[in-house]
Amino acid sequence: MASNVLDSVLFRDTFGTPAMRAVFDDHELIRKYVIVEIALAKAQARCSVIPEAAAQEIAQRCNADTLDFDLLRHETEIVGYPILPLVHQISKQAGESGGFVHWGATTQDIMDTAVVLQIRDAFELIEKEIKTLRGTLAGLAHRYRTTPMAGRTHLQQALPVTFGYKAAIWLDMFDRHQERLDQARPRILVGEFAGAAGTLASLGDKGLDVQKALMEELGLGVPVSTWHVARDGFAEAVNLLALMTGSLGKIAYDVMLMAYNEFGELYEPFVKGRCASSTMPQKRNPISSERMLACAKGVRQQAGLMLDAMVQDLERATGPWHAEWIAIPESFILSAGALHQANFMLSGLIVDEQAMARNLDMTKGLIVAEAVMMGLAPYIGRQDAHDIVYDACRIVNEKGGRLADMLNAMPNVADRLARELIERLTDPTNYLGMAPEMVDQVLKISASRS
Repeated sequence: MASNVLDSVLFRDTFGTPAMRAVFDDHELIRKYVIVEIALAKAQARCSVIPEAAAQEIAQRCNADTLDFDLLRHETEIVGYPILPLVHQISKQAGESGGFVHWGATTQDIMDTAVVLQIRDAFELIEKEIKTLRGTLAGLAHRYRTTPMAGRTHLQQALPVTFGYKAAIWLDMFDRHQERLDQARPRILVGEFAGAAGTLASLGDKGLDVQKALMEELGLGVPVSTWHVARDGFAEAVNLLALMTGSLGKIAYDVMLMAYNEFGELYEPFVKGRCASSTMPQKRNPISSERMLACAKGVRQQAGLMLDAMVQDLERATGPWHAEWIAIPESFILSAGALHQANFMLSGLIVDEQAMARNLDMTKGLIVAEAVMMGLAPYIGRQDAHDIVYDACRIVNEKGGRLADMLNAMPNVADRLARELIERLTDPTNYLGMAPEMVDQVLKISASRS
């Protein structure tokens, strides 16, 4: 039985996805180690460091699927790292060429480069989810471009916005995340091959040639310098995930708030039995949003761990490196889980336009007091207009009624603004500002980045 939610039969698909777990499971990691070792042999043969026949035999006979995993686990516990036990086994697999396996490499070279290969695969899954999410958000922004609703600041009604405007803000965040991912790939997808202390001394004058050939074999960037203890690349990867899931957390928070019974403006997709309470059959809990928020919090913690792990000693770390083994897989799995939940929830999001209109009208015009103030200001000055409208709003708050009626009853307002103008100024749907145009702007930019 699993002892954590990422591998739990009950919870693993709540906090992750099968595809992302497959990228980071033990068998795939070991397969990546073997891929790197084979690529190293091929690169060294290209550079005349080892015989071509040896490289061919290593490539043909070394196979992660036929390893003794129990022995590998046992020896890893003794050694502290999996590479030496792995080299023992694949050297035997390679037969007479086994002596050329792992030539001139150090454990961290193989492990770091394998993790880069995992991250490359993981980024592809993340990008696929982001592309789907951006398409969904673009659809929401377009469909609800002019759907008016109450904009809220400090949890209070502030000014009218549109739901399309809100969705466009969400979309714009993920357009930027896509851009960040594109920009980060060349910095992060760089392999590691530098030898014991990072100088490639064991390969003489062939070291840099082998390094370049290895990265060509693997399709990775060539490092400018050794990064055994320069961990900004991996830290950037996890902190990029923290940014993405932070944005997902914001979306989740918005949806949860707007799903309050008192708001009733949004609902997660209905699936029979989903979101139900064990004791309260009337409830419709925002399950996907809750999962997104939990995943975001988990990734944020791992991002902090990665920043801490950057503080490494001298030419090889004595412990911070190991913290990455925890943070990187968990961050990617949680991020994939959050994105999957977001795509499910937003693709079937139920938008109650009538509830939005009802909530927008609940203050009887108070939400657009600013519009009245700005309409009156040219006649009496902004500050005096503010004070008059403030008094009118206070009376409406205390005694009820419509703001328009209160303003029409005030001579210093009615003498300057016609009744029809006051009615128009106190209609929230007439005070959307440039929200629809901002939606158009975001959609145009987003389409250009697709």
